[in-house]
Parts: sequence; structure tokens; C-alpha cells
Amino acid sequence: MKSKIYTKTLLAIMACYALWSCEEFLDVEAPNHKIVSETVFNNDETAISTMTGIYNELFRASYAGGGRETSIHVLAGLAADELKNLNPNNLNLLEFEENTIQPNNSRNLSIWSSTYNIIYMTNSILEGITISESLTKEVKSNLEGEAKFIRAFTYFYLVNLYGEVPLILTTDYNENSLASANSTDEIYDQITQDLTKAIDLLKVTYREDDRTHINKSAAEALLARVHLFLGNWVEAERLSSNVIAQTDTYELKDDLNQVFLANSKEAIWQISPIGGSGGILTYTNEGTTFIFHPVLASLTKVALTTEIVETFEEQDKRLLNWVGYHEDTDNYYPFKYKDRSSMGNITEYSMVLRLAEQYLIRAEARLMQNNLEGAISDLDKIRARAGLELISNTDPNIRKDELSMLIWEEKRKEFFTEWGHRWLNLKRTERALSVLSEKTSGWDSMDVLFPIPAEELMKNPNLNQNPGY
Repeated sequence: MKSKIYTKTLLAIMACYALWSCEEFLDVEAPNHKIVSETVFNNDETAISTMTGIYNELFRASYAGGGRETSIHVLAGLAADELKNLNPNNLNLLEFEENTIQPNNSRNLSIWSSTYNIIYMTNSILEGITISESLTKEVKSNLEGEAKFIRAFTYFYLVNLYGEVPLILTTDYNENSLASANSTDEIYDQITQDLTKAIDLLKVTYREDDRTHINKSAAEALLARVHLFLGNWVEAERLSSNVIAQTDTYELKDDLNQVFLANSKEAIWQISPIGGSGGILTYTNEGTTFIFHPVLASLTKVALTTEIVETFEEQDKRLLNWVGYHEDTDNYYPFKYKDRSSMGNITEYSMVLRLAEQYLIRAEARLMQNNLEGAISDLDKIRARAGLELISNTDPNIRKDELSMLIWEEKRKEFFTEWGHRWLNLKRTERALSVLSEKTSGWDSMDVLFPIPAEELMKNPNLNQNPGY
């Protein structure tokens, strides 16, 4: 009991201090938590519990949040062409939909603040295990790998949403309070270092056989994506191949309604609603955000755009299984998650990384190395699962540029409303202008970056606003 009290105390201090470090940018004195920290990292059980606390916090964190209104799922979906705002009076969402985000937008601030909260917590873990002389080597290695993965994961979204941002690697009050932004190259270097180290430290197996914990394959999967974004095709192919090769652990689920179940074999990393909600509510935020309320439809704030629905062929199983229709409002909605409001009956976890992405990462990496046959093979894995004709049968001699477009479109249909895939890929492939200028008359090329929150600029004079804001 005592160890749990210490762990909860440390997590509370970490959370409060993290909030100060972001929303007040450390303009107050740092709390003295040295004694509590030393106690928590004095044995394996309490140290592991502290890491579990960060996983739970990810369910509550605005930027992750399992798909709630403040999440990247929703906000990046609006910024791209996946989601539409159903309430014209909700200016926070309307600005994302129209790509006119103002620096004082509260939803934009919530992304920024919550990401740095999580980064502070991971830094606290890393510092705690570094000074600990009591943890076993195995636990110490795994905790370091998990913390570095989550830090890298969070910075991946920060750098892709905002560009140059402060690279905070300590919990030092004075150092962080006036941190300047680092270049995108520096941030990507740190992401790569963290993930490479995590791969070396982590086990192939999941702790407690639960995919809400990070393992080696999760780190390889994210690093494969990072190398794809950096144009390092050989590394992207190698790492995605490593994950795909783990056939005893991962597989594409033929039944699309099983993909997002808790501990699905397609899942590489998931977030559970149980710890984040205190164990009472057992539905994901994706479920309650996207599925229309059965009585008060006006409580549902977003729906799928006509454009995304019309990209699917009629026989596409993803259209049939992952897209719902609300007759009263004549709106389509994401239906990947089926549980909107259960209590005490966990069936689904929020999906973060899954195997299908690794096939499409490898397809693109192979294509860019002129291995069209290999790219077609990977693409056809996803098309076959969706019930579509195989490219190897219909167009085996397809041109490289045509195949590239097919891979991008397959990513659009496979990952709609999942972690901003569409938004990030439009930017990465330099198609944001051509695609989104048709959606928004006021589109500007500088809209590919979100604004640095005005509140942060006021607190830290060393931060500069992104161009165009």
C-alpha cells in the first residue's frame, strides 16, 4: 500500500509540475520532489507503476486523448479533408476546418501543453531511473526504453505539427523556462536517437502480454515511419520488415471489426481507457466522439466529409465496416470503434500503431528504391483484406508514379481519423496545397504548420511565431 501511495504522489507532482512547465513555462519555483522520487525509484514495483501512470495519462492527454475533441485525430482530421465541423458556432473547431487557426485557439494550446506535459513526465522517469541504484537491470532497461519511445513519439507529432519547437530533455526549471526552438533536424536526430536506444533496450514480448505497453516492435514500427518521413528508404524498409516478420505476434485481421479490439493481433501499440478513466468507463474516446449520440445527435461535433466517403469503392469492406451513417442528420461517421458508452465491459483499446501501416510503409520504401514488384505485393496485402482487386492481377506493369498515388490513396482509406495520418502525409508528400486549396478558398502554403500558441509566446520571449501568423 505504501509503495502505491508514493507512486501516486510522484505522479501527482509530475503532472502538476508538467502543467506549470508548459502552461506557465516554468515561471514558478520547481517543487521539491527529490525524496519522493528517490522512494519511487527504490524498487521495481513502484517504478513500473510510475511508468503505467504515464500510459494512463496518455488517455487523458489532450493531444492523444483516445480521439476526443482536443485530439490530433479530430483536429488534424478537420485540418485535412476527413472531418467536418457540425457546429458553426464552435469557432475552435471551425478554425481547424477552414485552416485559419488563430494563435489564441484553445484547442491548439491544448495540443501544445499536453505534449510537453507528457515529455516532462518521461524526462522525470529517465532521470529517476538514472540515479536509482536499486532497480534491477531488466526493469531499468525496459523503463528507459519505454520512456524514450514515448518522448520520441510525442516529439514526432510536435515537429510535424509545429516545425521548430523547444527540445526539452530535462526537468531543470531554469533550463526549460526560456528554451529556444530547435531546428527540425535537431529534433529528428533526437527522435532517432531515442528510438534506436529503445530498440536496443526493449524486449520483443509485451509486459503482462498487454499491448498497451511498449515493446521492441513498437519502437521499430515508429522508427520505420520516421525514416519514411526523412526519405531514408532502406532503413524504412528494413525496420518495417522486422515488424512484419513477427508473424507469431502480429497479423492483419481478416475481419475488420476485430482490428480495434483490445489486444488485437494487428495492434502494435494501444492505449487502454481503463487506467485513464479510473477503471469505471470502458469505452474509447474515439467511440464516444465519432459515433452519433443515440438520443441527442447535437452532442456529436464532427462527421466524415463527403469527399472521404466517396473515395471508397462500393465493395470496399472498410466502407461497409468502418463507416456508419446517421439517418436523422444525413451524416456519415467513423465507425472503426463500436462501443460508445460502456461501463465495466472493456472490448476495445485506442489504436496507436498497427501492422497495416508497416505494409504501406514498406510498399512506399520499396517503390522509392524501384522495387515495384515488392511494393505491389505489400499494397495488395491491404487491398486483399479490403476486398479489392489486386494490382498484381489488374495492372502488373503499372507506372511508378501511378503506383505511388495508389499507395497514398490506400493510406488515406486505411487510416482515416487515426492520429492525423492524412494531414501528415499530405504535408510530407507536398500535396497539401493542391488538395486542400480546393477545400478552403483561403488556403495558404504556410498553413501546413499550426501556430505557436499565443500564450506560450507571451511567457517565453525566446519563442518565435511560425510564418503567416
